[in-house]
Order: sequence, then structure tokens, then C-alpha cells
Amino acid sequence: MPPEVFTTLVIIAGIIIVLSVFFSFVPIGLWISAAAAGVKVGIFNLIGMRLRRVVPSRVVNPMIKATKAGLDISINKLEAHFLAGGNVDKVVDALIAAQRAEIDLGFERAAAIDLAGRNVLEAVQMSVNPKVIETPLVAAIAKDGIELKAKARVTVRANIDRLVGGAGEQTIIARVGEGIVTTIGSSSSHKDVLENPDLISRTVLEKGLDSGTAFEILSIDIADVDVGRNIGAQLQTDQAEADKRIAQAKAEERRAMAVAREQEMKAAVIEMRSKVVEAEAEIPKAMSQALREGKLGVMDYYNMQNIISDTQMRSSIAETEKPVQNPNES
Repeated sequence: MPPEVFTTLVIIAGIIIVLSVFFSFVPIGLWISAAAAGVKVGIFNLIGMRLRRVVPSRVVNPMIKATKAGLDISINKLEAHFLAGGNVDKVVDALIAAQRAEIDLGFERAAAIDLAGRNVLEAVQMSVNPKVIETPLVAAIAKDGIELKAKARVTVRANIDRLVGGAGEQTIIARVGEGIVTTIGSSSSHKDVLENPDLISRTVLEKGLDSGTAFEILSIDIADVDVGRNIGAQLQTDQAEADKRIAQAKAEERRAMAVAREQEMKAAVIEMRSKVVEAEAEIPKAMSQALREGKLGVMDYYNMQNIISDTQMRSSIAETEKPVQNPNES
């Protein structure tokens, strides 16, 4: 191969390599699309985005949508939002939706909502089309002791001004549940709630439950009210059972004390009888001693024996003449 041809091929290859590197680094196609859409983005701005590690398509394409929608947004703001970690495409879509719905939403507010971690596009859509939040089954007890289980559907609309720093859906659900419990608990009878379920809705709405949240409550509808257990009767039954057990325990305590007292009395009687037996054993000795010492005569002894025999006879007669109770009388 002649040297001139080889040199020409090397130059052509070098040019191709340089152009490939240039076109891979500089998004010429994106620059042409932006120019055709009327978006003024310089080629050096695109190169600067590459150097700042910004994906040019993530900024230029939303800029094209915003320009076509008639939004006045600078490309520097979009790039700054991208560098801050925001979703540029979602912010632009939210601004376009807000403009079509005639909602007052500026770029700074939309960017702040996006950086706060909320879905700004969903918030705008919720402002136009309210969302229905269904609460779980909430159980409460009326004053008559009957348990009621209620489920509510809360229609909310996003409050753009309170999206940053406002509480979320869980707070709404918790507050509505608290309002349901309060309303049912303050009702004199569960029948009042069953006859007028809207009583719960009116009471809950009057409490202003959407204060401090990112939503505005439009309506609260009671979807279902079911009758649960008779808690009052169950509590009374449990109380009666507890009182019964306490009474049984006290009765058992008294019985144990009576048994112990009976045992003590039996021991005392046995001890007394033993003493009587001991005393009776001493009587013959005392009488013999009295006879020996002349303190007791023979006639006195016989008179005493006669009195003892007469007493025993009278006791026997009294036992014999004691009326027998008729077994049929009760």
C-alpha cells in the first residue's frame, strides 16, 4: 500500500473517532429537537450539563413540554432542581395540569413539594378529582352498653398550600376514627345511632379534623354500621361472677375458721374431761381420808349415795318421758 493512501486512511479514521466521541458527548440530536421546538438551549449549555453530570434529556425534554404548554420556566431552574435530587419531569407535568385546571401553583412551590417527598402531580390531580379514603372498621360502645361497629368513607381534596409540612392520610383516618368513637360513646342508646347514621358525619365534620393536614375534608359518609356484642351485660355478668368468687372465698375462710374453732373447742372439752376424770379419781381418796379422820360419818356416806342414786333415777325417767318427734313433721 502506498504511503499516501495509508496516511489518508489514518486521517479518515482519526476524524471518524473524533466525531464519534464528540457526538457521544454532545447531544446534537437533543439540541436540534430543542431548537425545532423553540427552546433556546446553547450547545455549550449541553456540554456544561455533561460536565456537571446532568443528564441533558432529563432537563431539555421537560423544558420542551413546558414551552409548548406556555409555561415560563428557565432551564437553569430545571437543572438546579435536577441537581437537588428532584423529579423534573413530574414537576413540569404537575405545573401543566395545574395550569389547565386553573390552580395557582408556581414552580418554586411545586419544586418544594417534590423535594419534600410528596407526589406533586398526584396532589394536583387530587385537587381536581377528590380522593375517597375508607377507614377500617371502628368499634365503639354506646351508653346502654351495646357495641357498634362503623365504617366511613372520607372524601378529601389535596390542599396545595399545606402539602409541605401537612399531615398525611393516616392522620385523617385516625381523627375520623376518634370522632366516630366519641359520637357513639356519647349517644344514650345505640338505636339513636342506627336511626340517624348521619349524626356521626355531622359531629365529625364539626370538629375540623382536616386542620394541620395536607387535605381538605369534603364529606364523611358512613358506609356501614353493625351491632356488636352487649358489652354492658357481659361486664355485669363478669362482675357478678367476680362477686360470687369473692363471696365463696370469704365463706370458705369463715368455714375454715369455724373448723379451727371447733377443733379448739374439742381439744378444750377433752382437756376438761381429762381433768374431771382426774378429779373424780381423787374423790374416793378424799372420802376415805375423811372417813379415817372422822370428818365424814357412815350415815353421811349412805345419804350421799342415796342422793346420787335418786338423781340418776330421775334423769332416767326424764329421758324416758321425753316426747319423740314425728319424722313426718318438718
